[in-house]
Amino acid sequence: MNAIIVECDVATAWGWGVDACWNGVLTGAPAFSLVERFSAAAFQSRLAAQVPGVAPGDESLVMQLLRPLLGRLAPRLPVDTLVLLATTTGEVDRLERAVLEGRPEDGASRLSVLLGRVCRECGVSGPGRTISAACASSAAAVAQGAALIRSGERDAVLVVACDAVTEFIMAGFSSLMALDPDGAKPFDRNRRGLTVGEGAGYVLLMSGARATREGRPRLADVTGWGLSGDANHMTGPSRDGDGLAAAIAKALRTAGVTPGAIGAICAHGTGTPYNDAMELKAFRRVFTGAPVPVYSIKGSIGHTMGAAALIELVMTVKSLQQGVVPPSANLRDVDPEAEGWVSPSARQAAGLRVALSTNSGFGGVNAALVVTA
Repeated sequence: MNAIIVECDVATAWGWGVDACWNGVLTGAPAFSLVERFSAAAFQSRLAAQVPGVAPGDESLVMQLLRPLLGRLAPRLPVDTLVLLATTTGEVDRLERAVLEGRPEDGASRLSVLLGRVCRECGVSGPGRTISAACASSAAAVAQGAALIRSGERDAVLVVACDAVTEFIMAGFSSLMALDPDGAKPFDRNRRGLTVGEGAGYVLLMSGARATREGRPRLADVTGWGLSGDANHMTGPSRDGDGLAAAIAKALRTAGVTPGAIGAICAHGTGTPYNDAMELKAFRRVFTGAPVPVYSIKGSIGHTMGAAALIELVMTVKSLQQGVVPPSANLRDVDPEAEGWVSPSARQAAGLRVALSTNSGFGGVNAALVVTA
């Protein structure tokens, strides 16, 4: 029994809604701007991908992102839906504020507190679960939700993902020398790092039986998933791509398809030298025939951390629906290793039926999802 995506929505630097993000990604241009929420003068880059209208205030940044999305969803959400919250830092701006004001932190920034807020906004009856697996968090959450539905344990799972541009995140990546001062350009010969982004979204998964019973639309199926840990380094990926290749192989087995069935790959594609090189090695290890069209949207909406995989899953669904492989955003000079795989232009793919989305994160976590139209 496949997990069916019956509804989804996102907020990104291109604005609110799936179509706003899709149309922005198709331009191949970056939605980057100078950070004004805090001083970024000491950081490696002052650029970030920020959602319009979101600013520090009484409400945390991620709740400003989530509240409009969940508020529109709540009237259509069954009360017995299991909520899976995927994030890396959640409401860390609450902790930042306490530290900067020199007062004790009251625990309001804990992920468990955010999960409670999300469940209340959704109007669901259960306690929900939090999944924080670095930048593969929402891929891991979707995998868990799909597995619960396939096993028959659940028939409705809501995956909610969020992360925001904060001083804590910018300082962390800057200290790692992982930011590109000119903006992320995944798979580019001259790539130098990522651009921090923010975003939020949800994907509602249901069993086929429940979706049919409730008259829900079928947007796509999550048919395969795979996770792995390469245990290579605290922040650096395994250089040979073995860990990601293993996750992809597991996803293909779970989906019951061969590598030849995959018509496009939405890559993690951060724009860091090591990540992009590692992914290409993994792809070549699994897809031994002709190159498969690969793209990254992080040169458009930045690296949205725990929300990245969910937003990329939604863009994968749009790609299947439209029969279009998006451009690899902000790509200017294709790396020789990526020749034949990535393109700065959109590619028509009228027969596109099955696609792959991959993600990797700190600590060596890797995730892959197979999505079928």
